[in-house]
Amino acid sequence: MKHSPSTAFTSGYVRRIVDELLDELLPQLPAILLDGPKAVGKTATATRRARTVHDLGDPGPRATARADPRTVLHGTKPILIDEWQRVEATWDTVKAAVDRDFSGRQYLLAGSAAAPSPDGHHSGAGRITPVRMRPLTLAERSVCTPTVSLADLLTGARAPITGRCDLRLVEYTEQIVGSGFPALQHLTPRAHSIALDGYLARIVDSDLEEAGLRVRRPATVATWLRAYAAATSTTASWETIRGAATSGAAHVPARSTTLPYVDALTRLRILDEVPAWTPTFNHLSRVGQAPKHHLADPALAARLTGMTVSRLLDGDGPAAIPRDGVFLGALFESLATLCVRVYAQASDAQTAHLRAHDGRREIDVIVIRDDGKVLAVEVKLAAVVDDHDVRHLRWLRDELGDQVLDQVILTTGEQAYRRPDGIAVIPLGLLGP
Repeated sequence: MKHSPSTAFTSGYVRRIVDELLDELLPQLPAILLDGPKAVGKTATATRRARTVHDLGDPGPRATARADPRTVLHGTKPILIDEWQRVEATWDTVKAAVDRDFSGRQYLLAGSAAAPSPDGHHSGAGRITPVRMRPLTLAERSVCTPTVSLADLLTGARAPITGRCDLRLVEYTEQIVGSGFPALQHLTPRAHSIALDGYLARIVDSDLEEAGLRVRRPATVATWLRAYAAATSTTASWETIRGAATSGAAHVPARSTTLPYVDALTRLRILDEVPAWTPTFNHLSRVGQAPKHHLADPALAARLTGMTVSRLLDGDGPAAIPRDGVFLGALFESLATLCVRVYAQASDAQTAHLRAHDGRREIDVIVIRDDGKVLAVEVKLAAVVDDHDVRHLRWLRDELGDQVLDQVILTTGEQAYRRPDGIAVIPLGLLGP
């Protein structure tokens, strides 16, 4: 047990967008789960609010909690139970404690697994509130000062759009490869590459087994993960990804073998797919149901496929998965999607993607308000936008009318503005929460 974390433990902390949400929720809710992949900053964020920390990643506290899970309730509140999934009985222990006392500011749980595991544990609904954490957005990395708020776009007021961003294509590419994991922000290139390789190796060598998946052939899992990375920002089928992973291989795993990879990697928050949008009204027909594939951080996809800044700028990319455009475009879309999802969460909005008419109509991200009205977001790896680039946004507005709050195209350009047709053209670096 640790009390009152020292200044050194929290020094250098960069305030996250999720901090504002936590500041609002913690005094009112008895227990909050910070949910996200390893190294995303959950512990640092939670520790700033905790008076007592039980670190179940440490063998000593873990052994104690296994012997008696109620020990995690001991200490001055708020109490942080870090790596809670290492002793899953702590989940039901906290739930039971909340049943007895529903007052706010009691417990924080942090872990790199969805909660709870699918083995019969209570979901915690109404007792333990999940809050998702993702890697740093561009706004959180302070590479450019945002001038356009996603929250304002969601009002539907269609206010004037202004601002200028000095980021160019090379800087965006560096941000993609550089990663949004906080601990990697200031590493040298060599240390950065070694750290990412270690992160990926740990997923295959230990994290998957901790998530309940017995890995008989680690090399096969690693190959599948590389094929998934090659499918970034596509809706490629699981069979297509499996085929890309096993092309030319002597051992071809069965579909029943690879699908557990998807489940376990999703629970570890390494896969962070965008679901397909299924409108509750009947204006749209022939809407696809497949999710759009993304890893937790586009830097992981770049590293898995061997892409460096120079290779991406040269137009290189994996050929295993068919796609339109260069691979850098897919990774730029993945970075934009990460940013939009974090900003949307700050506005209590959901995110999805739209693929209709057999792929002839696509919207990269649909941000959905509680009332069902939507913000349509397209992503374009270009500095200049023409009428052809916004044709799908125009189509959606024609189909749904006032259900569309606003239309946005995110670019690598310099200037934010509204086109004569009302569509907002925004450099990605200028978008904020």
